[in-house]
Amino acid sequence: MTDETMNGGTMGDDATSTTNDQPVADAQTDAQNATNVANMGDATDATMPADADAAAHAAATEAADAIDTNDTDESDGADAPHIEPLTATYERLRHSTDAAELHEFARRPLPDRGEQAAFSRATALLEAVAGNPHTPEEDRVFLASTMPFPNVLVKLSEDASPTVREAVAANADDKNWLVGRLTKDDVPAVRDKALHNKRTSWKMRLEGAQDPDMDVETLDFLSRLGAELEPDANVVLSSMVRRAVALNPNASQEILERLSADSSDEVVHAARRRLGQ
Repeated sequence: MTDETMNGGTMGDDATSTTNDQPVADAQTDAQNATNVANMGDATDATMPADADAAAHAAATEAADAIDTNDTDESDGADAPHIEPLTATYERLRHSTDAAELHEFARRPLPDRGEQAAFSRATALLEAVAGNPHTPEEDRVFLASTMPFPNVLVKLSEDASPTVREAVAANADDKNWLVGRLTKDDVPAVRDKALHNKRTSWKMRLEGAQDPDMDVETLDFLSRLGAELEPDANVVLSSMVRRAVALNPNASQEILERLSADSSDEVVHAARRRLGQ
């Protein structure tokens, strides 16, 4: 995040201060906050790697290749049952229009992790099922809510249904770059779920607190971080988020009054200025 982005929601307000030294103090606060944002430990991780989708799929493909080899070796025996190559099954499920078949695969219990080949095959096939729009929505929501596998969640994070994306945004097993991407979703409910997710980085939370279109409910949540919620959170980063909430034009009177008694002087100053005190 650049200094300009960090200061965008605050410098205009600070410039209206009636005291001679207040603009200088506020500018120093903003400069320090900009430095803190630049040094956020999770700021890099919060940005989705450019090849994240490809990497998630590549991992599944690598497992698929290994499984295909094992399947071929195991089927050499005369009495061995025929096993359809994983790549063939994957493509069939990816293009299937049979909702009943897709439902069955989505709800099928996963093999024990100790059965490595079977487990890898099952999780690879779930990616195909998750990415197929003919899979019933309730099954896609089920996968989005319960699966911890990045290749599956990446597919579902791009689902046309906001309900499915909302379920991904709330998944506690999300990678922080994935939930960070969902904080920028076009649908407010998806963004809100992502910002409530503990996997969301402080950088994304700060940007959410600065968003002039953010709803009051989510601002209320963000205004409690480092206080009533997540009391062991980083003091500096959580206070930056609360200060941004205080400066957000959508912050309610109740939020501002509560923040005017905050433990951080910077938050108190921002809230009281908004209250005209």
